[in-house]
Amino acid sequence: MKRKLFISTLIIMVMVCALAVPAFAASGGGSGGSGDVSGAIEGTWSAAAGQLKTIVNNVVFPAIDMILAIFFFVKLGTTYFDYRKHGQFEWAPPAILLACLIFTLTAPTYIWSIIGI
Repeated sequence: MKRKLFISTLIIMVMVCALAVPAFAASGGGSGGSGDVSGAIEGTWSAAAGQLKTIVNNVVFPAIDMILAIFFFVKLGTTYFDYRKHGQFEWAPPAILLACLIFTLTAPTYIWSIIGI
């Protein structure tokens, strides 16, 4: 039992060493890399910021808008049926959902200036 555990641990360690790829912060691969981690992160962020903005504008905000619109209309319908049943119309839940929907519909126009992209 101990021998199997030792052999499997040894195989895993050899595989990790064989498949590990060294990562350097600066380009240049082996020797001569300056190790400027912050520069590498800033360069990656500036390169990915445009793609991130496009994805959020074209995927994330429309998905949130769709979910909020569905919740709004469902809540409006259930509030109407509650009004028919009890005679009192509760405005707060549909108003909150409508405010959130308006906020997320207009968010792409100003959110990027707040974040700084």
